[in-house]
Amino acid sequence: MASKFGMPGGIPERRVRSIWDAVDSRQFKAALKLATSLLSKYPNSPYALALKALILERMGKPDEALSVCLNAKDKLYANDAVQIDDLTLSTLQIVFQRLDRLDLATSCYEFACGKFPNNLELMMGLFNCYVREYSFVKQQQTAIKMYKVVGEERFLLWAVCSIQLQMVYCHGKPTIALSNGHKDKTKWEDWMAWITWIYGSVTEEVLCGDGEDKLLLLAEGLLKKHITSHSLHEPEALLVYISVLEQQAKYGAASEILSGKLGSLLIIEVDRLRIQGRLLARACDYAAAAEIYQKVIESCPDDWECFLHYLGCLLEDDSSWCSWSVNDKIHPPKFVDCKLSHLKDDVFDLQISNALAFVQKLQVESSSDFIRCPYLANLEIERRKRLYGKGDDMKLIEALLDYFCSKGNPASYNCQLTIVRFGHLACFASDVEMFLQVLTIDEKMDLLKKLMKLSGSSSTVPIKVLGQSITLFKIQELFGTLFKLPVSGVAIPYSLEPGSEAADVCTTIVLPRWLKLESTAIQMTDMYCQNLPLSKDLDPQENMHGEELLSMACNVLIQLFWRTRHLGYLLEAIMVLEFGLTIRRYVWQYKILLLHLYSYLSALPLAYEWYKTLEVKNILFETVSHHILPQMLISPLWVDLIDLLKDYLKFMDDHSRESADLTFLAYRHRNYSKVIEFVQFKERLQHSNQYLMAKIEEPILQLKQKSDNIEEVECVLESLSFGMELLELSSENRCKSLTFNEDLQSRPWWTPAADINYLLGPFDGASFCPRENLCSTAFVLFPFVTSIVKSEVFIKFPFLISWKLPQTKEREANARKVIERRSLLPRMLYLSIQCASSSMKENVETNGSISNTKLYSELKCLLERFAKSLGFPFNDAVKDIVGLSIGDKSFEVFNSDIIDWMNFAVFLNAWNLGSHELNLPDGDGRGPVSWHMVDYLIEKYTLENLRSMQPLIRAPGSDLPVLVQLVTEPLAWHGLVINSCVRSSLPSGKKKKKSGHVDQLNSLLSQAIQGSIQSVCGVMEEVTKWLREQINKPEDENLDTLLSLLMRRGLNEGPGQVFQILEAFAASTRDSVLCDRISQALLQWSPVGVARKIITSQCTVLSEFLRICESNLKSLKALKQ
Repeated sequence: MASKFGMPGGIPERRVRSIWDAVDSRQFKAALKLATSLLSKYPNSPYALALKALILERMGKPDEALSVCLNAKDKLYANDAVQIDDLTLSTLQIVFQRLDRLDLATSCYEFACGKFPNNLELMMGLFNCYVREYSFVKQQQTAIKMYKVVGEERFLLWAVCSIQLQMVYCHGKPTIALSNGHKDKTKWEDWMAWITWIYGSVTEEVLCGDGEDKLLLLAEGLLKKHITSHSLHEPEALLVYISVLEQQAKYGAASEILSGKLGSLLIIEVDRLRIQGRLLARACDYAAAAEIYQKVIESCPDDWECFLHYLGCLLEDDSSWCSWSVNDKIHPPKFVDCKLSHLKDDVFDLQISNALAFVQKLQVESSSDFIRCPYLANLEIERRKRLYGKGDDMKLIEALLDYFCSKGNPASYNCQLTIVRFGHLACFASDVEMFLQVLTIDEKMDLLKKLMKLSGSSSTVPIKVLGQSITLFKIQELFGTLFKLPVSGVAIPYSLEPGSEAADVCTTIVLPRWLKLESTAIQMTDMYCQNLPLSKDLDPQENMHGEELLSMACNVLIQLFWRTRHLGYLLEAIMVLEFGLTIRRYVWQYKILLLHLYSYLSALPLAYEWYKTLEVKNILFETVSHHILPQMLISPLWVDLIDLLKDYLKFMDDHSRESADLTFLAYRHRNYSKVIEFVQFKERLQHSNQYLMAKIEEPILQLKQKSDNIEEVECVLESLSFGMELLELSSENRCKSLTFNEDLQSRPWWTPAADINYLLGPFDGASFCPRENLCSTAFVLFPFVTSIVKSEVFIKFPFLISWKLPQTKEREANARKVIERRSLLPRMLYLSIQCASSSMKENVETNGSISNTKLYSELKCLLERFAKSLGFPFNDAVKDIVGLSIGDKSFEVFNSDIIDWMNFAVFLNAWNLGSHELNLPDGDGRGPVSWHMVDYLIEKYTLENLRSMQPLIRAPGSDLPVLVQLVTEPLAWHGLVINSCVRSSLPSGKKKKKSGHVDQLNSLLSQAIQGSIQSVCGVMEEVTKWLREQINKPEDENLDTLLSLLMRRGLNEGPGQVFQILEAFAASTRDSVLCDRISQALLQWSPVGVARKIITSQCTVLSEFLRICESNLKSLKALKQ
């Protein structure tokens, strides 16, 4: 059966080598010529046919390639004399995979394995096919067959991994119904035979367990039997065995194995100890686990996670091993949960004293200045004491100060002898964030005051002084201090309880100048400029010292804009970021801030340009594209949006196809932990909310682009199976467990999620703190309920609350509704066009397939689903739309869903044209009320928006995106319904044209259509008129308007103060000590150029929108002729 050496597929290697060389060099025409010649000499060779199919597929001829592959498959099946080897089958598999016909590749391998059941190469190929299909049961069965043939350890582990994958994705209900095995005699007998082979007899444990338990017992039994006869020889094999035991909660057995001879497979001692500590802790042997973790920490004194486990074992707290706290690898917990209420006071005191003694020993023995864990450990111990109700109020603050910098006499904070510790590090604020959560407001103010004193005397090294200053700004951000500072003047930065120490301090001391918000931004910017010489010797791609200062200054300026609504602050923030990027182009934080600011200013082309400089690729498409994709979806920049969606979907689809290759590669390289990880990662991406939305929005964008031509729209709908394909995307299976993989932590504070922008609303006052809003994506611990009396915290009762779980569920439910509404659009549009057409002609069936009754019935069903996704029953939604059209309701009631409601009204009218189920009166006799209702809604809402809209240059965050959506969706769909009616009204026998003859229509419906055309044309003319007015404004006038917001010489307050610092510094670079690279870069900084780019970008958006409007208007005017 197997081909001889040098005879692939029974053909001499010298005859096929030239073909492969031509394919590898992409000379497909030459390769096809050689393959055709080879096929003439070996007409019955499946391998020759497979080669030709491969070449045809690479040439972009999928149909021909499939036909040739099917021919090769038939020859494999029909001729017993034909040689079957893995090379032939793998070549066919490559082609079938690229043609999305994996089932055919699998069937070929299944046939070959049936013909040659003990051939290892073929069985491995079949296993690979099942890996690509994610058929875990068949993977398991094939791997066990290979193991029985050759007895190799790797095949046994392939089988065990397949079992574990069944556990993950079958939710305790394996495909082979083991629990109901008596109903299938053959499967039950096979199962009993396996158990007898493994265990020697059938145990009661096996018979009584459910399907999940039986699978795990099968995996454990297979491994035990192999260990008895062959032992284990690979570290990964041992890890798989331990994981199987852990899944069955057999922690003691797993720990014994790890302590025995097999434990020597793990060469790195600390890795073995970490696993052993986890097993002992999960077995509730906390004392032994603590000893193990102590050994690990002594070897690795900077292992913070290990210390948390160690402390958890001392306090008999299993929070670190709770499944819900470690499930999410994308968004790991930000705060450490703990349970303390079950410990007695004396036990708690003893264990805490042991922990403190161990930590002090670590601090003494620590020789490196960069080891932070022993000092963080001290903070964590004080936090636990405080949560338990036994903490000294000052101890935690002292520990925080000691982490910032060490003093010669910790009891006296006026001592000048200080040793810099970690206060100058960029990670200081994130390190101590969770410890600051338990401080009262008074304690926070006291800590801040002491940190300020320490920062002035702890170091004379400029870089460390700069780092400490940045840390102080970050601490203020964490406390929310900056959001409570006055814009100018004197104010108490906190809303404090009367009589508290901090309130007394603030009412008796005048705040220094830097505690005013404007002055804070000035100080940050000036500090950045003055410290630029520290970075003169750094490589251009290295982070510069003090880069965070410009980001923080930008955040302060945005807050000033939010509070004052003065556009100058917003423009000043942009200038700050552009200044920073002129000096160093690689700061992604600046680019993301700019991206969102330009989006808010309706300068979307500029935002997209900065997005492209992020060089997003691979998985970053999934985690980073949320910064730009939502804005682009509601913009008129369709060309750029097509590119964005195309790149994103290409990565996601390619990964979906290629992830199986990674999985099989992990199998072959015996990295079994990665097998499960790759499969889980693939599943997570496949259920991505962003991915589903992109797959839906791409065809909707095609419909928008073709909306001025109904014939082209129908072609697009036909390619989508008339909208049925998108309906499948919103099915319960696809939307059952949506995943959100966006890196929300990288978003600016004013827009923590794509659907939230605080700048669009009024300032929320001193109660607003962005850090609290960002916590919605992390697990947050509320360890106690407090009452503050004279700065004492009384612990009422410890309990855990997770913000992430309810908020994720709510977010998932909302996302599911949006996905459903968007997926319904193409099908509803198709049915609306057909309903409108059939309403003009009696007894006409759509495509000869469904009757008018079925059309109206299906459209009504989809309308009911659409209304339900908006949160209303169908009848109530209809009443609200009617109420809106007669003035009983305001547009504000529908808030952000107004476009969806408009779409609903358009499709409701199309359904009512033929069904007449709404029983609406004819009003003034000019036709169906539903027509006038839609016309009125579109006209009124559009004109109201136009009257309220100001020029983009003066009104950031304008309603332009809503206007774009209104024109490109409900108005466009309404135009297609009108076009369908006009087209169907043509006399029979006359060729249909793009334009209709409205003057030939005499019915009430024709009058309504004619009035609708007039109304929609009038609306579109008003929109185009407004757009032309904005575009035709002189550029210099707009430029002067922008720059006048910054050029405010002689004023000590208001916008322009930060800008003047940047201007002065850029002008003085010739006399500075900066390096040539920075000096040359500053010469290129042009505020006028930045302002001009903003104006040009806004004009580009308006021009693209005008082009769309003119195209639709031309189409509508053609219907009048």
